[in-house]
Amino acid sequence: MYLYRYLLTIFSVFIICSLSIAQSVTPEAVTQTEPKREFRGVWIATVVNLDWPTNARATAEAQKKDLLNQLNFHQQAGINAVMFQVRPAADAFYAKSREPWSKYLTGKQGQEPGYDPLEFATTEAHKRGIELHAWFNPYRATFDNKFFSLAPEHITRTKPEWFFIYEGIKLFNPGLPEVREYIVQVILDVVKNYDVDGIHMDDYFYPYPVRGQVINDAETFAKYGGDFDNIKDWRRDNVDKLVHMLADSIHKYKPNMKFGISPFGIWANKSQHPDGSATNGGSSYIENFADTRKWMQEGWIDYINPQIYWQIGNRAAAFDTLLNWWSNNTYNRHLYIGQGPYRFYELRSPAFKNPSEIPNQLRLIRANPRVQGSVYFRSQSLMANANHLVDTLKKDFYRYPALPPPMLWRDSVPPNIPQNFTVKAEGKGVILKWQAPLPAADNEPVYGYVIYRFQENEKFDLGDPKNILHIQYDTEPLYMDSNVQKGQTYFYVITALDRLKNESDRSPTIAITMP
Repeated sequence: MYLYRYLLTIFSVFIICSLSIAQSVTPEAVTQTEPKREFRGVWIATVVNLDWPTNARATAEAQKKDLLNQLNFHQQAGINAVMFQVRPAADAFYAKSREPWSKYLTGKQGQEPGYDPLEFATTEAHKRGIELHAWFNPYRATFDNKFFSLAPEHITRTKPEWFFIYEGIKLFNPGLPEVREYIVQVILDVVKNYDVDGIHMDDYFYPYPVRGQVINDAETFAKYGGDFDNIKDWRRDNVDKLVHMLADSIHKYKPNMKFGISPFGIWANKSQHPDGSATNGGSSYIENFADTRKWMQEGWIDYINPQIYWQIGNRAAAFDTLLNWWSNNTYNRHLYIGQGPYRFYELRSPAFKNPSEIPNQLRLIRANPRVQGSVYFRSQSLMANANHLVDTLKKDFYRYPALPPPMLWRDSVPPNIPQNFTVKAEGKGVILKWQAPLPAADNEPVYGYVIYRFQENEKFDLGDPKNILHIQYDTEPLYMDSNVQKGQTYFYVITALDRLKNESDRSPTIAITMP
């Protein structure tokens, strides 16, 4: 996910090709109603303090304030999910971990930060109607070659035989069964102990190729290669095994937890594989030994989030070409497109200086019924309002709130209707109260509520997000509507949500006229 490093190498061909300004999208596919269901995510990168904490030596309170500022900003921008990086390099941004505290929290690996960042981030995200997906880097064990600064209990010190060095950093050897088991247990520490909505992995599987570097796993291949004649196929199988193990393990403990992966934007080029895309660049299948398409086919992951960080019409890897390819290879799982507002800041990416580029990408995304949303790289780029993108989101694309799309293969049973719904004028507002619904058919408890508000002469349409007054991810049966005017009549409806955002039928409509 830390793209600046390999853009100069893997993307070099694309940078050359991106010197032409992005072509505008013909707007036939543009006049679309606002979606009530859409995944609107952003990555919050913690490696080398890219997004947060902006100061690794700040106090716990200052770091909390920093994170709240980011969450508040994203809430106001219409974002409904964050991918929060909790394990950049075999370290931890959470207390209940078998790995040492990350140095990006305090400046020193293993040093206690004075609070639990993941617990804090999850609680605060949910307060704002935002899902939190815990983002793991599975195989990276160090981010630099300063091995002397690693904590004594770091896994590279206690199990040095599990690693190889590539481009100066230590990486887990994916061919070792004990490595795969260890990574599963690391991730299960979060699954079992934190109220996160999903587990998210980025694109770093086997390392991106670097000229002159060799993956030192020949001995492992000789020991575990079995019937594989080709070390490349064996490497792909190693990653397949980890993803399959994770899928089974995550859903054993939390059947309703989402599991998604964000790979490089190209699975394979058609020149490399008959099922590949009409592109010409690096690919996860060949370079990372990650058969991401297979994971969708097998149903191991719930969503895929390819990083399509090129402009529409790019000659080597066009956004529109890849959007259509991925949408034709979802296998009834969710597809969220990784978008790159950070590229506005690159000197050699003039296409992203065009303020219409990402909005046009969003129009293409919404015009494709097999795409459920997008995720932006990264938090600070959005907060800097790169190319006025956030202004555009607020005024146009994200004017109204949206619920994440449901995952019916995980849970298709909606909650029951909230009971005894009442409204009452009180002071300068309206107090809404209700009681929790009866248990759902699958006995799953209610997770939250959606409140709709209509005015006279408005159509009572729960499918139109402009009518959503409030989305809450808690079970408190109370809401105060303070945005009301004297003499105005308001009509309220409430529904219940379960953990995967299945929505109940509507309550009776209740009207009130403000005195």
